[in-house]
Amino acid sequence: MDSVRSPEWPVAPLGGLTANSASARYGHPVGGPAAPPPSYRPPTAQAAPVPEARPAPPIPVKVLIAGGFGVGKTTTVGAISEIAPLITEAEMTSAGIGVDDPGIQSTKTTTTVAMDFGCVTIDRRLKLYLFGTPGQSRFGFMWDDLARGALGALVVVNSARLDDCYPAIDFFERAGLPFVVGVNAFDGRLAHDLGAIRWGLAIDDHVPLVQFDARDRLSVRDALLVVLDRALDRATRETGA
Repeated sequence: MDSVRSPEWPVAPLGGLTANSASARYGHPVGGPAAPPPSYRPPTAQAAPVPEARPAPPIPVKVLIAGGFGVGKTTTVGAISEIAPLITEAEMTSAGIGVDDPGIQSTKTTTTVAMDFGCVTIDRRLKLYLFGTPGQSRFGFMWDDLARGALGALVVVNSARLDDCYPAIDFFERAGLPFVVGVNAFDGRLAHDLGAIRWGLAIDDHVPLVQFDARDRLSVRDALLVVLDRALDRATRETGA
């Protein structure tokens, strides 16, 4: 009986390789050694990406903006704060007559009943947090808490009402906190020159006395830089002692 085979397969000679065998397909002789597998190579380890160094946050510095009633403390904080300042202004009413005296020529209709707050970044290393004190004597009990942790203070003065700032100067002299007296130039004018103001306030020569405009951002900045310089000088002397 004739053998049956597929017509697509070529006839292999006796004892030879069949055309459809694995050896015929892949070129390996029957019974011959197989080609060795490729040697194992572990994947190349990639170095972990080095995270970018983040700049250090600026050092927070607390500074008080102090002074008598109606001298421009709230205006000072609002003029330089890089955020919307927190203010605690309340309308003055007839109940404050004889208690809160803004002055004859003042148009002030509100008063700070707690504090003002703002902040300003000096550079990448330093950020000031400004705390404005209330000016009325009945809120004097808050000053000790507000002054806690402060580096220095700017005492704002109205040259036409020097007697209103005596309590503020006395407070910082007793507390031993570095301070700068900033004479606010209302309408760009002073009622007295700086020499007469220093004499009238009886402040020592080592206490800086500067003129500034509470409405002008750059003028407020310059006054605050004097506060920082005064505080740094104080810290340097104490460290070297």
